[in-house]
Amino acid sequence: MDALLRHLPEIALASALAWGSGLRLYATLFALGAAGWLGWIELPQHLALLAHPLVLSVSGFMALVEFGTDKLPWLDSVWDAVHTFIRIPAGAALAAAVFGDGAAALAAAILGGTLAAGTHFAKAGTRAVINTSPEPFTNWTASFTEDAAVLGGLWLALVKPAAFLVLLVLLLVLGLALFFVLRKKFRSSPRGPA
Repeated sequence: MDALLRHLPEIALASALAWGSGLRLYATLFALGAAGWLGWIELPQHLALLAHPLVLSVSGFMALVEFGTDKLPWLDSVWDAVHTFIRIPAGAALAAAVFGDGAAALAAAILGGTLAAGTHFAKAGTRAVINTSPEPFTNWTASFTEDAAVLGGLWLALVKPAAFLVLLVLLLVLGLALFFVLRKKFRSSPRGPA
């Protein structure tokens, strides 16, 4: 238990990076890199390159592209489909990089990839449903909420790691409960003609 408490900041950061990657990969990269470049935080050794001006320029540019793309319902769904193959491995790699090398890094990669996948599929599925609405306001609200959640989640993980982890666990439990409720609803709903 002592080892877990001692590594709570790293566990929270790895979790926040994986979770954030599933929602907004480039904003996650840019925000963490900018915080390191500005001297607000000391980045773990294997993440220090995120603060390099070239990496910041590219991640910042891609964050802007993602920010705009995410506001357009039809383009958002295409972006999410393509990023299925980008966000999940990136979440695994970022979580592992918090711990450097060794068994802890491998465990973080496995858990980080799983967390990024769950977050990505929940986001993509929810947004696919929202995107069927003819009005743009629901999509924009969801998109701006995701933007704020990623930045707020990273901040909380850095300043209050335990609070972030508690909130993350609550979100995961809520997500699983919602999944089972929807699953039960769809299984019990009458099927159309065969």
